[in-house]
Amino acid sequence: MDELLVEIADHVALVTLNRPQAMNALSRSLRAELARVMLALDGNDDVRAVVLTGAGTRAFTAGLDLKELGSDAGAMGAANAQSPEDNPVRAIEQCGKPVIGAINGVAITGGFELALACDVLIASDNARFADSHARIGIMPGWGLSQKLSRLIGPYRAKELSLTGNFLDAATAADWGLVNRVVAANELVPLAKRLAADMASVEPGFACAYKRLIDDGYAANFGDGMAIEHERSSLANAAVGPAAIEANRAAVQARGRTQ
Repeated sequence: MDELLVEIADHVALVTLNRPQAMNALSRSLRAELARVMLALDGNDDVRAVVLTGAGTRAFTAGLDLKELGSDAGAMGAANAQSPEDNPVRAIEQCGKPVIGAINGVAITGGFELALACDVLIASDNARFADSHARIGIMPGWGLSQKLSRLIGPYRAKELSLTGNFLDAATAADWGLVNRVVAANELVPLAKRLAADMASVEPGFACAYKRLIDDGYAANFGDGMAIEHERSSLANAAVGPAAIEANRAAVQARGRTQ
């Protein structure tokens, strides 16, 4: 059985972690395949947005395959790996196009970190998040300790990380961790529709805007404003009145249909 499924239609790629019998755990082979696929999608001009989900309804992914970790002394290196072939967060970051995480079940530890690598998160009503690093005795190495506190605040992040308790989908939405929560059967269709909306934006512009948000967010506010000014000035200087008028008309027409 293929560990990773890819479907491409209407400029949207649906990527499915396909190890439901193992809660879609991130085995070494699955991590390598994810890196290969995300790099290929980044270079595929027919793809403008990506939806990432897990097979079944039980798990998005349970993180690193603990059976593999327990049987291979060298496998622990994956927790701090920097190469995309071993670090699935870096694998996602290879793709400059928008990536929507459709969280269909539990996202645990490394699976939580993988979810945080996405640009937008949509959760099914049975999705749950847990950081069990402290319970397992492994420090996070794929960014969770820094990203989570910036997304939901340090107090809530410490509550989750130092207890290992699960966070349900509704509370995740209340805390701003996910964009919205829907019924399980609506999850992938909604994620695809949102991806299609993103795919309707000029591809180069969408990728540049995503990069602007990410780079600014990683900096302090003052540096972020400087980054925006520099890139905005350069990009906007190349836009002529005719293009603005054409795009304005398209925006108005789209507004009348939504």
